[in-house]
This record gives sequence, C-alpha cells and structure tokens, in this order.
Amino acid sequence: MLPLRLDPESPLPLVDQIVGGVRQHIEDRLLRPGMRLPPIRGLADEHHISRFTVVEAYDRLVALGYLQSRRGSGFYVAPRPTASLREHRPGEVERAFDNAGVLYQSLEESSDRLKVGVGWLPPEWLDEEGLRRNIRLLARRADTRVAGYGTAQGYAPLREQISLRLAELGIAAPASQITLTHGATQALDIVARTFLCAGDCVLVDDPGYWNLFANLRLYGVQLVGVPRTASGPAPEALAELLQTHRPKAFFTHSVLHNPTSGSLAPANAFRVLQLAEQHDFLIVEDDTYGDLHPGAATRLAQLDLLRRTIYIGSFSKTLSGCLRVGFFAAAPALMARLTDVKIVSCVSTSEFSERLVYQMLTEGPYRKFVDRVQGRLAMVTEQTLRLLERCGMRIDTEPKGGMFVWARTPGISDATPLARRAADAGIMLAPGSIFRPQTQPSPWIRFNVAYATDPRLERFLGEALGR
Repeated sequence: MLPLRLDPESPLPLVDQIVGGVRQHIEDRLLRPGMRLPPIRGLADEHHISRFTVVEAYDRLVALGYLQSRRGSGFYVAPRPTASLREHRPGEVERAFDNAGVLYQSLEESSDRLKVGVGWLPPEWLDEEGLRRNIRLLARRADTRVAGYGTAQGYAPLREQISLRLAELGIAAPASQITLTHGATQALDIVARTFLCAGDCVLVDDPGYWNLFANLRLYGVQLVGVPRTASGPAPEALAELLQTHRPKAFFTHSVLHNPTSGSLAPANAFRVLQLAEQHDFLIVEDDTYGDLHPGAATRLAQLDLLRRTIYIGSFSKTLSGCLRVGFFAAAPALMARLTDVKIVSCVSTSEFSERLVYQMLTEGPYRKFVDRVQGRLAMVTEQTLRLLERCGMRIDTEPKGGMFVWARTPGISDATPLARRAADAGIMLAPGSIFRPQTQPSPWIRFNVAYATDPRLERFLGEALGR
C-alpha cells in the first residue's frame, strides 16, 4: 500500500494532502515511472476516507503530469522528463535580446536569477495576504458570479470607481466612457486593432515601451521614434518629424516614463496637443505607472479632455499582475468602436478579477499601501543611484519616483554585449536597444531599483566595468 500521512484535522484539505504526498514520493523516487498506485477503493478504505476524495486527488495528479490513467487497469506513475526544465528553444541565443526574448526571460520562473531588467515589483512587495483575504471574502458572497461571462465594458462598480479616481487627476470620464481590459497590454492592442492597418505610420517614444513596439510590428505599421527628454517628447523634434510623416497615432507615456522614469512637463504637453490638432493624429497615453508617482503630475488626457486622447491605465503594477485588470477611457464615439473590437476579440473580461480589484480599492487600505510602496521605492532608488555611480555609470536625470533608473554604460556604444555577459552570470538586464523602435544600439540600461540593491549586481558591474 501507499504510505501516506493524512490528517483529517489539518486545515489542508485531504485532496491536497494526497496530491502532495504522492508528488513527494515520486520526486524522491520512492515511486518510479510505470509503478501502479493503489486502487481507489483500497486507498480510501486504508485511510478511512471517501473514494471521491481519492478520485479527485488522482485526477489532479494526472492533470499535473505525475500520473497516467489506463482504462480498466488503474493509475500509474508517469515518465518524468530527464532534461533540464529550462531547455533552450531553437534560436534562443540569437534572439535573446530582441523584444520577445526579453519577455521570455522576464516571465521565466527561476529562483536564482536576479531580474534587474523586469518592469514590475517583486511579489513580496505587494499585498499578497490582502489579495488572499479578499479572494476568500469575495468567493463567499452570494452575489459573486463565478460561472458566467462579464459584461461588454466590464464590471460597472469598478468603472465608477475608476471614474472617481480619474476625476482626482483632473480627467473627466464617466463610467460610460471607460472599458475594462486584460491589463494595459490588451488595451493597447485593442487600440491598434481598431485604428491601424499595415503600412500606417505611428509615432512612439524613443526610447519607449519595448513590448508595445513588438506588438505594433505584428500589425505591419511603420514605427517612427520621437526623441524622449527628461520633460517628455522633444517638441522641436516632433514638429520636424511631422513635416515628413503623417502618423495615425502617437503612443506615449506621460508619467514615470518607461524606461527613463521622466514625467511630462506642462509646456511640452501643450505643444504635443497643438501638434496633434494641427496634424490630426490620435494620442494614446499609457499611464501604467502613474499610481507610483509621489505627487501631482501632468497628463495629456487632463489637458485634452479626451477629445483626441485615449487614456490607458492598469492595476498590474500595484495590486497583481495575475489579475490582469486594466482599462481605457476615451471619447464616446471612439469608445463605441473600441468596445466593439474588445467584444469580437475576447468577448469579455474576468468579472471575478474586476470585482476583486473593486473590493481592494474600496474596502482595503489601497492608498496607504501605495504610499508605503512609494516610500520604499524612494529609499532603494537612492541606494541604486549610489551603487551605479560607484560602478562608473552615468545618470543624466535622477528619477522623481517610480521603479526605474536609466543609466549609461561608460565607454561603449551598445550595452547588449554587457547584458549577455550578465545573463551568463545569472543576472537579467534590460539593455537600451530593446527600448528603441528599430532596436538600434544604445549604451543605456534600464535598472529596476526594487531588484538592483542585490550585491550580485554591484559585484558583476564592478568586475565587468573594471571598478
């Protein structure tokens, strides 16, 4: 029989105890591939538990790849892969630092890799216990829908809450002008699907959001970079580009720009809006990192009143990337077209996730939590700046909030080889080339300050840069 220690008094369900016990036996090689597990009735009788409990545990182990079910014969230990769990895909080295390659590295599960190049906070910085508590509370509520589809524009109370939050920023957007999405990434994709065709020209920040660039390339559009300064897009350069290009849209960050952490100055904002009106192009304003800004900031949607600006936000950076809850706000005529595209491309978004975000915003200490994160970021930003200066890196503009420091590597024209060396040392860096529209060489690197104080980074940079 199978030696399992099951405790009916434990808060861990019996099914989970069986799954965990069998997995441990398999991983310890006490159960080897091809060995037959006890029959369902035999295991249930031995431990005085329900057969349904054993069935559910065995089915879960099959789904996890630990067991195989053979009709009429029973359950057997499945063959286990002998190769490393992290196998190199064909061409991985060649494209390791193109946009998709960096995203693969960012999402790779690895306990020992130092991910200084990711675009989000470490999980331990977030309110994971608060999320778990609110999930339990939400699941117990009788009015929580867990089996149906959501609505076209998303959970109405959350849209109302977002409307109130936008009003605090000076952006007038009723709930009817807000649609919820699977994070800011889907919101950006819906805009591209709705308004762009192959061959269209779009303006983007240079440097700017690398994943957006990769997505726009899928639609066959022409990317034209607008040089980014510490106070936003360079107005003179933008005006000059508009003499030779007729863009459909300009995708830009206004607050805590990714990757430089700069924010838009009012004078630059007015000039960008003047040029958009004069040359008749749409502005897509990504404010994904806005909640991490410690004070007042200028936003294009605030000045434009959503006439030609589509405003995009997300809760992935402050609540949870797993929930994938974002939104866009736009003028009524644009909103109807954007929502139609959302319906035909994904039907609806997760109402459970949207209800959970609403509950976190209205019943939890969200503002106090964000204040604590801002303070913690300020502290590690100072430490990161000092670390990079000790290593000889150059920082032109110190960030006024957010999670990024944009630093130049001395004596080189392209930081990509340095990032490859870092990868060999178990450190993931984000070289500046991936943040450029055509992945042009760049000596700059984006550092996530929440990860950058790890001693391994300073040790690597010191050795690599001869410090």
